[in-house]
Amino acid sequence: MGPIEIGADATPESATPSTRATHPSAPIPVQGAPLGSALRVALGDGGAEIFPLILGGAEFGWNVDLESSHAILDAYAELGGNAVHTADSFSAGRSEHIIGQWLRSRGTRDETVLMNRIGGHPDNPGLGPVNLVRAVEASLTRLGTDRIDVLYLDATVDDVTAMEDTLATAEWLVEAGKVRAVGATGYTAAQLVEARILVSAGLPRLTVLDVPFNVLRRHEFDADLRLVAEAQGIAVTPSHALEHGFLAGRYRSRARGPLSYRAAQLAANLNRRGSRTLRALDAIGTQLGVPDAAVAVGWLLAQKSVTAPIINAFAPEHVEELVQGVGVRLSRAQLADIARVAE
Repeated sequence: MGPIEIGADATPESATPSTRATHPSAPIPVQGAPLGSALRVALGDGGAEIFPLILGGAEFGWNVDLESSHAILDAYAELGGNAVHTADSFSAGRSEHIIGQWLRSRGTRDETVLMNRIGGHPDNPGLGPVNLVRAVEASLTRLGTDRIDVLYLDATVDDVTAMEDTLATAEWLVEAGKVRAVGATGYTAAQLVEARILVSAGLPRLTVLDVPFNVLRRHEFDADLRLVAEAQGIAVTPSHALEHGFLAGRYRSRARGPLSYRAAQLAANLNRRGSRTLRALDAIGTQLGVPDAAVAVGWLLAQKSVTAPIINAFAPEHVEELVQGVGVRLSRAQLADIARVAE
């Protein structure tokens, strides 16, 4: 009996997916939009709807290279995230370049709420009318887009320019279609009140506020600032959600020898208060089956005035840990335990 010839289109290697047999234990493919894409919250009165966790680009171009940055952005988008935050001062603009390349290569600009903090770039510092316009134009070029969805005005870098001049320039940027909504970074309660008074003169409202805030850093979001933000319906997007990574629980002992900038930031919390806080996050994380970082995010989202924290990540798996925090629901007893040990 001669050899049996098998046709090329009958070989397992060349079989199409529709004809190739599937093993019974193979995972069922999940198609369609990510589950998290159905979870959206209003970002103040600016009209944007975002995932309740904003991916920050502070590490992009500094501690995270382009390829890894894109992998982090991909992981965030695959989990349903749609809000990305950067600043013209992050890595001297490299963060904006990296995010702009990702938006173009993935074709996700229209689905992404792009948030940008302006005022800290050395070429166009401050919030004066001329530098503010130039800074926005430069950021648009680096980002490769025609608009910024939320423009954060950074008051920490300019205590000279009058509020009215800054908001008048922001009004022109909005009317020109270069900016959709205006936010603030580092504004005091008194400045927010002043800005709201200027709205009666036709200047744009501040609809978003970034303030450093986490379980260990509560003093900067004081009662007055919180009261004014709530009264004005301002969406609060706290930065430093993990206190430079300390609240993720990975760093618990002091490094030997000279400290890097990052190590010095972490070392500032390596004390009794920091240790007590991590132990509380450990215990609650064990009860809920989530990492410490997710508990820290859950604590922030449990605060009445918080809309969506800004989080930074060094790797895609960190994004997955942080996104778990969106589903964390802390009891009153757990919130009280965290507040008590973090005093």
